[in-house]
This record gives sequence, structure tokens and C-alpha cells, in this order.
Amino acid sequence: MGNFLHKQLSLKSSDVVEVELDRQANVLLLDTANFQNYRNGGNFNYIGCHATVSPVRLSPTSDGTWYIVIDLGGAGGTINYSVNVISG
Repeated sequence: MGNFLHKQLSLKSSDVVEVELDRQANVLLLDTANFQNYRNGGNFNYIGCHATVSPVRLSPTSDGTWYIVIDLGGAGGTINYSVNVISG
């Protein structure tokens, strides 16, 4: 698994996670089990996309602990980002 940025969030299914990026990246919203699989290089399911425009808005499917992951997909460099939770 390459380098990635992540942030742990406590979300409700009615929340929307808004991610602002200053460049293209993969933006993933993962529950705890899928985040562990992602980190360990296993199979995982996610909500998200390869973001080419900002902001990206994602909604969890259930209440609980979720992880927003920003992955440059092997590209080098840095990325500036912000994560905002809009309560539903």
C-alpha cells in the first residue's frame, strides 16, 4: 500500500462529508473493517471516486466510525485538503 492520508470520523447516515482538494486524488469513505482491509492491502468496499473536481461530497451508509482516505494513486507530491462534515 502506497502513501495515503486519512482522517477518522464519527458519522451518522444523514451526514455528508465534504472534501476540498487542490489536485486530483482518489477520495474514499471506508467503514472500520474496510479501512483495515485497505491498509493491509486486502479487498475492500468503499464509497468514493477518483476526484477530478472539488469539492467531493460523500455520505456514509450507516452510523458509526468512518475513515476518509485521500490517496494520490502512486503519484508523487503533496496535496492540500480539508474535510468538513455537514450534519444531516
